[in-house]
Amino acid sequence: MSTVQVALNRAMRVEGALGAVLVDYVSRMPLGAMSRRKNLDLNRAAHGCTDIVRAHLSALNLSGYKPEQIEDILVTFVGELHLIRPLTRRTHEGLCLLLVLDRERAHPDLARKELRGVEALL
Repeated sequence: MSTVQVALNRAMRVEGALGAVLVDYVSRMPLGAMSRRKNLDLNRAAHGCTDIVRAHLSALNLSGYKPEQIEDILVTFVGELHLIRPLTRRTHEGLCLLLVLDRERAHPDLARKELRGVEALL
């Protein structure tokens, strides 16, 4: 099993996880994805995630912050939470993890902690 699959398996163990995808936000290419729902389009979510990450990095640049200062980005929807974690270590430049969570079942702080562990696997 690839490292990406191992990392996504761990991400999917987070309470309330509906889907997880590793994305190259430069090329907008998903490198791996897992979902619990058939109607969850992770390719589309990954594409949107790249726009969010790019916008935040651009805003950081204008504000004088370093990209490494982003830990994660939380986007809230009516029934879902999208937790985006840019992988800022040098070897992972241009990658981010997107974890789609059920808003009723998820615990965002615990999910954030788990994504740090998932990042270490990559």
